[in-house]
Amino acid sequence: MSARVRQIVFPLTAALIWGTAFVAQDVCAEKVAAFTFNTVRCFAAFVVLLLMSIVLKAIRRRRGSGSEQVQNDDRGLPDERRAYRRRLLTAAILCGTVLAAASNLQQGGMQAGTDSGKAGFITALYIVLVPIGGLLLKKKAPAMLWLGVGLALAGLYLLCVNGSFKLATGDILTLACALAFAVQILLIDHYSARIDSVELCAAEFFVAGIWSAIGMLLFEKPDWAAVWQCILPIMYVAVFSSGVAYLLQILAQREGEAAIVSLLFSMEAVFAVIASAIILHQRMTVREYIGCGLMLAAIVVSQLPEFGRAKITNAEREKAPQE
Repeated sequence: MSARVRQIVFPLTAALIWGTAFVAQDVCAEKVAAFTFNTVRCFAAFVVLLLMSIVLKAIRRRRGSGSEQVQNDDRGLPDERRAYRRRLLTAAILCGTVLAAASNLQQGGMQAGTDSGKAGFITALYIVLVPIGGLLLKKKAPAMLWLGVGLALAGLYLLCVNGSFKLATGDILTLACALAFAVQILLIDHYSARIDSVELCAAEFFVAGIWSAIGMLLFEKPDWAAVWQCILPIMYVAVFSSGVAYLLQILAQREGEAAIVSLLFSMEAVFAVIASAIILHQRMTVREYIGCGLMLAAIVVSQLPEFGRAKITNAEREKAPQE
C-alpha cells in the first residue's frame, strides 16, 4: 500500500471505528461512571497492544527484518537502547496523560447530559484546534486546508446540532475534551516517527489507565456488576476504538501532516450518524444528508494537489540532517 493511500485509508478506518464507538459509549454512560469505564477500557487496550507487540517482535526477529521500526531491540547499542527507552517513557507520559484527560472529559460530558450528536460535533472541533496549534508551532497551513476545515465544521453542525446550541456543563467538558484531543494529535505527530507504533500506543494506554484508575479510586465507587453488564460495548471500545483505531492514528501520522489527518479523523461524526441509523434504527434527515455531503467535500478538498506538493513526512524530517 502506497504512503498516499495509507494517509487516507488509516485515518478513515480509525474514524469509522470511533464513530461506531459513540453508540457503545452512550450505552455505557448510562450505567458505568466515566473513570471506571476508562480504567477498564485503557487497561484492556494495553493488554491487547502488548500482546500484539510481543507477536510482531517475534515475527520480525524470526524474519530478521523490521529493524527500521524497532530501534530498541537487542541488536542496538546500549546507548541507543537507553535513548529509545527515554523517548518512549517521555512520549507515554505526555500522550497518555493528555489521552486520559480527553477520554474522561468526553465520557463525563456525555454523562452530564450532552447527547451523542452534540458531543460528536464539539469533540470534532479539534479539526480547527490542530491547525491553530500547528501555527503556534510555526507549521504552515495551506489556504485549501482552511476551506476544508470550514466545510467540515458546517457539515458537522448540520449533522449533529438541532435547535438551540447552548453550552451546558456537559458541553463545556466536551469542549475541553476537544482541546485535549488536539494536543494529543500534535504530540503523536511529534513522536510517531521516532518510536515503534505499537509500543507507543500500548504505553500511551497504560499511562491513561493509571490516571483513570486514580480518578476512579478518588471520585467514584466502582459498580463492577454494571461493568459486567456493559462488558461487550466496553470491550468493543477497548479493543477496536482504543487499540486498533489509535494504532491506526499513529501509523497515519507517521507519514501525514497532523492537520490533514485530523480532518480525516473528523469523519467519525458521519460514521456515528450512520451507525445510529443502522444499529438504533434512526433515520437521517435531509439536513443530516447535506451534512454528510459537506463532510465528504471537505475530505476531497483536503486531498487536492496543493497538499501533495513538496510535502515532507515525519519520517523524512527525522532522516534529514540536523542543523
